[in-house]
Amino acid sequence: MSQDAGGAASEAARESEPLTLEQHTALLARRRLLAEQGDDPEATRRHHARGKLTARERIEHLLDAGSFTELDLFAQHRATGFGMERSHPSGDGVVTGFGTVDGRSVVVFAHDARVRGGALGETFAAKIHQVLDLAESIGAPVIGLNDGGGARIQEGVAALAGFGGLFARNVRLSGVVPQISAVLGSCAGGAVYSPALTDFVFMTRDTANMFITGPDVVRSVTGEDVSQAELGGAQVHAERTGVASFLADDEETCLDEVRYLLSFLPSNNNEAPPAVEPSDDPDRRCPELLRIVPPNERTPYDIRDVIEEIVDDGEYLEVQSHWARNIVCVLARFDGRVVGIVGNQPMVLAGVLDIDASEKAARFVRMCDAYNIPLVTLVDVPGFLPGVEQEHNAIIRRGAKLLYAYCEATVPRIQVILRKAFGGAYIVMDSKSIGSDLSFAWPVNQTAVMGADGAANIIFRKELAAAENPDRLRAELTKKYSDALLHPYAAAERGHVDDVIDPADTRRMIVRGLAFLRTKRHVQQIRKHPNEPL
Repeated sequence: MSQDAGGAASEAARESEPLTLEQHTALLARRRLLAEQGDDPEATRRHHARGKLTARERIEHLLDAGSFTELDLFAQHRATGFGMERSHPSGDGVVTGFGTVDGRSVVVFAHDARVRGGALGETFAAKIHQVLDLAESIGAPVIGLNDGGGARIQEGVAALAGFGGLFARNVRLSGVVPQISAVLGSCAGGAVYSPALTDFVFMTRDTANMFITGPDVVRSVTGEDVSQAELGGAQVHAERTGVASFLADDEETCLDEVRYLLSFLPSNNNEAPPAVEPSDDPDRRCPELLRIVPPNERTPYDIRDVIEEIVDDGEYLEVQSHWARNIVCVLARFDGRVVGIVGNQPMVLAGVLDIDASEKAARFVRMCDAYNIPLVTLVDVPGFLPGVEQEHNAIIRRGAKLLYAYCEATVPRIQVILRKAFGGAYIVMDSKSIGSDLSFAWPVNQTAVMGADGAANIIFRKELAAAENPDRLRAELTKKYSDALLHPYAAAERGHVDDVIDPADTRRMIVRGLAFLRTKRHVQQIRKHPNEPL
């Protein structure tokens, strides 16, 4: 055999030898890198030029450093037709997996808008279904980072079915594990319903939008000319629709706020929220409250100043702060333990309850009850907002949602009446008659069907009509009614409040009450489900 023939035979033998494990591992590393970087470097540059992070950059910022474990990195779609067979990007446009936030396990998925605009297809959906099923089985919170244009048109009904499976899981996990959605770009069509079914929705101010039908469809059907921001921008959903729980200036801030929110939530409905070592004296008096809250029931003040004064270290997280501002819902801590606080806001509409305020508070109450977060209700309410618009837009049904939420709640519940509590709004704001465990009133409190002026005008209508000096008589009768019923002792004498307290003792009374109620037990009636006024 010639030397050349021998060399060729040796080379052929080497080529036919199986690759070593080291070589396979090197190939895996290259393939993984290509899958993570994506097929189109220009798409990444365009994404960054819009001020947006990539899906993996978002996950890296959200989770504890080095904690992310990705699943289904190499998954590809199986669709054919309409050009789909020409491109099979690894991951199919969504990054899924698990990691930790402050050492606690979470499940995460992030749309990759560089791949077909983040539109959902069959494989894309199957990846999300898997991690949601894992979250359910281990009891871990779910965080969805949304940036996609709805169902993948090329895949037809398979994409729609993928959304259906996602929605079914959102509902199945509701009240079982916290579900948090961050909308960081487009979220259109069927894609909007998954965030809407979750517990909290974050939106970035300038880059996020949510709508069922986009501006082009709206224009063609109704003739209305509207931009994406005007139709469904973050500001719209934070201020007008209430869809957005939180509004963030940029993605990094948004993801930091998601981490902060998680510090107030348990991993699942079988656990208590995370407690911290308290740094604020649980027995601390709050004499500043005497200055913050004016004794005149018509003088406004900011209920958030009251909250800041009584909670641990003045720290709290307000939910839906831009919407229905006549009621305030916050997560805070007393003696290191998480509590949900609902308070009327006298700075806005005098703190009345209306349609939006009722629905906002009802959802917050139900969230707290689902995740074992005790409730403190700070009451200063003149009643429900009157008017044709409120009545015709179903204040009866929608106001009943808050009443229903409180009546159904089984967590510890403490009511504090600060100044006034009139009419049905008093009942709805977690009165003892609907199940509040403890109720305290400040010494300026007035609790009655209505204010003294209105009551006197109704009760003494005939006398006032026949009086020679109705104004003087009205003043006398108003004082008579007020002296008889509009003071905190009227409610205390009948057991409708448990004590009339020094406002400076509000914090210590709440702390003691919550400690006492920590072992509260409740036996649920056996039923398929209640029929609440949706």
